[in-house]
Amino acid sequence: MSTSKVAITIDRRLLERLDALVKKKAFPNRSKAIQLAVQEQIARLDRSRLARECAKLDSNAEQAMADKGLARDRDQWPEY
Repeated sequence: MSTSKVAITIDRRLLERLDALVKKKAFPNRSKAIQLAVQEQIARLDRSRLARECAKLDSNAEQAMADKGLARDRDQWPEY
């Protein structure tokens, strides 16, 4: 994975807490800790976006489409 350097401004108390976690070996270094935090936040935002989009779906229409697809394919299913 390619990486890039960025400069950030961070609250002093937050940085002190981060440094304490690095010192306790919770993270190998500041950069890795911040990278993981950003990845987690982006993943959380993606999940909430997916949930919002799913909430827009009409469950009756989705069920009707699924039923229609199943009925069409039913004749091709093997006998058990």
